[in-house]
Amino acid sequence: METLVCVAVWAAAIAVLAASIMWVYRWSHPRVNGRLPPGSLGLPLLGETLQFFAPNTTSDISPFVKQRLDRYGSIFKTSLVGRPVVVSADPELNYYVFQQEGKLFESWYPDTFTEIFGRDNVGSLHGFMYKYLKSLVLRLYGQENLRAVLLAETDRACQTSLASWAAQPSVELKDSISAMIFDLTAKKLISYEPSKSSENLRKNFVAFIRGLISFPVEIPGTAYHECMKGRRNAMKVLKKMMRERMADPARQCEDFFDVLIEELRRERPVLTEAIALDLMFVLLFASFETTALALTLGVRLLAENPRVLDALTEEHEAIVSGRKDHDAGLTWTEYKSMTFTSQVTLEIVRLANIVPGIFRKALQDIEFKGYTIPAGWGVMACPPAVHLNPEIYEDPLTFNPWRWQDKVEITGGTKHFMAFGGGLRFCVGTDLSKVLMATFLHRLVTKYRWRTTKGGNTIRTPGLSFPDGFHVQFFPKN
Repeated sequence: METLVCVAVWAAAIAVLAASIMWVYRWSHPRVNGRLPPGSLGLPLLGETLQFFAPNTTSDISPFVKQRLDRYGSIFKTSLVGRPVVVSADPELNYYVFQQEGKLFESWYPDTFTEIFGRDNVGSLHGFMYKYLKSLVLRLYGQENLRAVLLAETDRACQTSLASWAAQPSVELKDSISAMIFDLTAKKLISYEPSKSSENLRKNFVAFIRGLISFPVEIPGTAYHECMKGRRNAMKVLKKMMRERMADPARQCEDFFDVLIEELRRERPVLTEAIALDLMFVLLFASFETTALALTLGVRLLAENPRVLDALTEEHEAIVSGRKDHDAGLTWTEYKSMTFTSQVTLEIVRLANIVPGIFRKALQDIEFKGYTIPAGWGVMACPPAVHLNPEIYEDPLTFNPWRWQDKVEITGGTKHFMAFGGGLRFCVGTDLSKVLMATFLHRLVTKYRWRTTKGGNTIRTPGLSFPDGFHVQFFPKN
């Protein structure tokens, strides 16, 4: 009897081992009608997630991508948070993916990103619903409203903030710029004013941002846990605000949230409450964080490159000299005349590479350059690998705004520039971001000098951050 039990146990163990070996083999050798790109899917389920999120201090392409580019070429396969992904540093493939959205590809992000931004976030929506939401957002962030309203409000915010910072021994620049932009955009989005609110809404978004691009483990003390906690707290505030506004039919339309409430009150609304809430959450985050990071890096780059700073200052002092009233606010005509500033802005965002990857999903088997991208697989276009490619940009790590001289104005994503995305999903906040950066630089270089007092080092995990902060002292010019 004991012998039979022993044999049965051994047989079961062998069967489990054989099944495990078969499962691991199928994981690492998926079936495909064609030839997969080279690369490794790593460990089952975990894939190469740990390597992807490993911190690095390089200004170049991340070691994770660079090592695989050297080994496999510009198109390779990997697995991130349990999903097979084709990573593309190939400008032709990136452009093809963006242009074929809605036909051969659709917007997609790993499940952890969906948990972070909400299952009904704008990045997960397709077709008519995405176009409908985009049209709503452009009422606020389109050029017409920028010219009529937001340029002047941005100019005043930059003047007030810089004057306040100059009265202090030093400020942590990234956090200060974030606060300035958040207060500006949150007022337009939800009429939020920190001095009149009992909720510190930005605090929740700061916690959210710290774990946004981190290893997805929901354990207390981890960055991801703090990220999800920040999201829950921010959503609680937005849900309360929605309930109060929905219960007040006499309320006048004062901000963008009211625009969404009006859409929800239609007889046959296209919008749902869940989509409206996730849209507000994403807009509050996207409106300030990416631009604040780019501007902080930009101030550091200008301090390190006096020739660029001199040329930028010359352009802006010429604008001031051309005014009857030198203290007058910035006009749309002046903004559109900032040729070198536009070049500086493009060069800053090229080097900042705020977005380490743009994700899409193949809707059917795709053949490209001899490789097959299977239906259902993710595709990650890698902007840093294009923006820092020496075959595309000479001396790619050098801050050289003159490389953009005499180039056609970029109004959408191109094969060689994807800082604001591409295709149907070219960032709707691009024009706002450019206005914010140009306005801030205008007030900075015409009114102030500055020096670094502490920090300024960067780290990527893989998103950009300043681990020691970037502390700056401002001095008014005489």
